Amino acid sequence: MAQETLKLVSPSIGNEGRLPRKYTGDGQGARKDMSPPLEWYGVPEEAQSLALVVEDVDAPVDSDGPGVPWTHWVVVNIPPGLRDLPEGFPGKEEAVGGEYAGIKEGNNDWKVPGWRGPKPPTSGHHIRFKLYALDQTLRLGNKVTKERLVD
Repeated sequence: MAQETLKLVSPSIGNEGRLPRKYTGDGQGARKDMSPPLEWYGVPEEAQSLALVVEDVDAPVDSDGPGVPWTHWVVVNIPPGLRDLPEGFPGKEEAVGGEYAGIKEGNNDWKVPGWRGPKPPTSGHHIRFKLYALDQTLRLGNKVTKERLVD
């Protein structure tokens, strides 16, 4: 029997792929900079943990430079049996408990932990959500970053 492919989806992001305003820095009040709800399927049986990286792949170095990925969210040590992260996932380590215990949010490119939504100067930026199935639980210390995760 063929193994199912790891698939990541969000019930709040439509088929056109637009990120609703409340998940961006352009929302209003408490309805902005919320992480979107995410669900995944097809986790390999041998996975020991999952990790998530969300990046703007069109972020410019400067106004004339080429784009480089800008990290909006890093999440590590997601239990392999877990199948989702809720909308507005805490962003505060002390608020993570129950089935989410052990999950750690790393620093984004603003140098703060948790989700920070995009606020691109123009439309058309592509936000990439990438889920990794890992063969170990990560021990990255207190400062988790995308670079440390990838290493």
